[in-house]
Amino acid sequence: MNTLVTIGGVTPPDSALTRKAVSLVERVHSKVLLNHLHRTWWFAEFIAKRRGLVYDRELVYLAAILHDLSLSDEFAADQRFEVDSADAANRFLIENDYPKSKAELVWDAIALHTSSGIVDRKQPEVALINVGAYADLFGLRLDEITPSLIDDVLALYPRIGLKAAFTEALAEVVRKKPHTAINTGLVDIGHRHVHGFSCTNLCDLINTAPFDS
Repeated sequence: MNTLVTIGGVTPPDSALTRKAVSLVERVHSKVLLNHLHRTWWFAEFIAKRRGLVYDRELVYLAAILHDLSLSDEFAADQRFEVDSADAANRFLIENDYPKSKAELVWDAIALHTSSGIVDRKQPEVALINVGAYADLFGLRLDEITPSLIDDVLALYPRIGLKAAFTEALAEVVRKKPHTAINTGLVDIGHRHVHGFSCTNLCDLINTAPFDS
């Protein structure tokens, strides 16, 4: 979708790099997931403005657009899906001459975007990906956005079955690499949606440590 769309007087960052990032995710993601990426940015942007934050808008936009790369076949690897996505985004940015210091912030934003309670103590650019994604997935902090703006975002980027599609995308991650679910929310996905799923219990890890007590 054209990045020059305007909602509530706000227009997304527009550069050769942002357009290339959008082209990449349009190629590898379904429409339902693509819309989630866009909504993540819009919700993060509106909440950030409501809070009066000062931040690098292009960096946040790039991190939002690229934050689920590993949920595509092309970019899935062998780490936690957040880390695989962060690694893929970092490679893309460095290959396109993005400053290394900024690429590292994008890496942090993506790798930590599910780490509530930790990521919110980081730089605004890092914390905002968690803010935007969780607003879209769980409805958190939507009270910080004017309802008409939420309606406008949903009209341009409809959910079209996000709940089922996103749950299935995470379930596929668990099926392919169940070991990465340990100590993450994917344990819940595995138990409910992946037949035969089992995961080492944290208590077992403590009890089987090679010490007497």
